[in-house]
This record gives sequence, structure tokens and C-alpha cells, in this order.
Amino acid sequence: QVQLVESGGGSVQSGGSLRLSCAASGYSSSAYSWGWFRQAPEKQREGVAILRTTGSITYADSVKGRFTISRDNSKNTLYLEMNRLKPEDTAMYYCAAAYGWVLGINAADFPDWGQGTQVTVSS
Repeated sequence: QVQLVESGGGSVQSGGSLRLSCAASGYSSSAYSWGWFRQAPEKQREGVAILRTTGSITYADSVKGRFTISRDNSKNTLYLEMNRLKPEDTAMYYCAAAYGWVLGINAADFPDWGQGTQVTVSS
């Protein structure tokens, strides 16, 4: 049974940092692409970063230079290091998995999702 469980969310002040984790079980990590997405209240879900099967990474323009996606295959865990956080980063953050290579940060390409972890950034 496959499962994705996020953790690490919380409340921070603008300029602060958080590291999100996503524990993945039931996956062969090398065969999957991994992603972080977020959804703010009354807004559509948007892509934050993806890590493809090839190791290539794409970030949304809004987080480039501030966020870093990585994966520890020995722990079957995906991470999102978030620095210089801004109030507009406030959202529920989700990790997602897709079998094989994906082209871009498109939520529709990711069939497997975690339950989300809330990030709140105050000004």
C-alpha cells in the first residue's frame, strides 16, 4: 500500500525558515517523480517544485532561490527546505508522486497525494 505523509509545517514570521518532510512508503523511489504543491484558501493548487526520475529539478518562479527540494532515498523521504519565507507562501503544502518522468509542475500529472501540512507566515 502506497502512502505519503507530510510533516514539518507550522507558523513562522516573515523571513524565517521551515523544512517540510514527506515520508513515502510503498514506492520504488527511483521509478517515481516527486513534487511539492501548495494551496491557499480560495486559490487553485499550484506547483512549488518537482524532482524527476532523472534527478532534474524545476521550481516555480515564485520560490526560486528560496526553496530547495531534495530526497533521501535511504529514508524514503522527500524534503522541501523553505528559506526567506513570505506571507504569500502561506498555504497547505502537499507532496505528490508520479510514476515515471514528468514534464513540468502540473498537479494533474501526479496521481498520488499526501494529506498536507499547513504553513503560515506572518508579516
